[in-house]
Amino acid sequence: MEENILMVQRISELERQVDIVTKENEKFRRIIDANNLMVANRDYKDRLFKFIFGNPENKNWTLSLYNAINETEYDNPDDISFNTIEDAVYMGMKNDISFIISFVMNLWEHQSSPNPNMPMRFFIYGGELYDKYTSKSRYNKYSSKLQRIPVPKCVCFYNGTKDQPENWVHKLSDAYVGEGDIEVSVNMININSDKNHKLMQACKPLYEYAWVVEHVRALQNEKMDLDVAVDRTIDEMPGDFLIRNFLVGNRAEVKLMFLTEYNEEKMLEMEGKEKFDEGYSQGISQGISQGISQGISQGKFDMLVTLLKEKTITFTKAVEKSGVSANEFTRITGIKP
Repeated sequence: MEENILMVQRISELERQVDIVTKENEKFRRIIDANNLMVANRDYKDRLFKFIFGNPENKNWTLSLYNAINETEYDNPDDISFNTIEDAVYMGMKNDISFIISFVMNLWEHQSSPNPNMPMRFFIYGGELYDKYTSKSRYNKYSSKLQRIPVPKCVCFYNGTKDQPENWVHKLSDAYVGEGDIEVSVNMININSDKNHKLMQACKPLYEYAWVVEHVRALQNEKMDLDVAVDRTIDEMPGDFLIRNFLVGNRAEVKLMFLTEYNEEKMLEMEGKEKFDEGYSQGISQGISQGISQGISQGKFDMLVTLLKEKTITFTKAVEKSGVSANEFTRITGIKP
């Protein structure tokens, strides 16, 4: 009875979450229709991080972030050559940002939830990027001489609400069941506004992006609708913000990106709850079934032991009825021939 009550409560919560996502999708449609975004030749399902730092129009911001991460001082944004694989998909997610500068292959991803499986994602993207690079360069895979390739650098920027360290590393080998010969290390960087102050100071656009995300969250915590919170955040951005004019000029797209990320997070949360409920229900069912099975089995042995002690049946007949070997029967009951 108690399990049924809990299940009904979980179903009600899932229905509530579905209602929330449905209402947000209605806001999607209003924004799309009002701004005629469907006719634009751009995928507005991109995340805001990619829209800012993976946009060829903003190479100077990409370069600023690269310099801040690597403590370099490159000053020519045109040295950056984007090679993002737009149609590369892993687990339903696209490759965020990749580019080459000074013979370094940079793979950047953005995550709003902790994901220890990022190395596998980078491994798959990296393979595609190097395949693309070697097919378009003078790389000769049949050469007897060593062919040089760009140095890979894997970075994942995290800005979820779950508290995480400022910096940490995920490795592909962490997922191995045993030792392996391939390694991929992903440097995780926490870009929430209260983390990595030195990095924020070194890259003003990153600081401003973190401010925008934090401001929207704060307004949402005050029970403000997401689209209204994004509008107010854009309006309240300080005038000296480098990214201000870009976001103001792309206000509708920015709102759509926030709504997209919000919906993705809600759907993942709902999916997790559904799997929990499914596992919970299945666990109860399996537990009952296993308990009954174990009870019947134990009862059978108890009965056979009683009959043996009363000399109603022989040891050989008891073993036959038990369905196990003589040695196993002795191990379970302690009775010998």
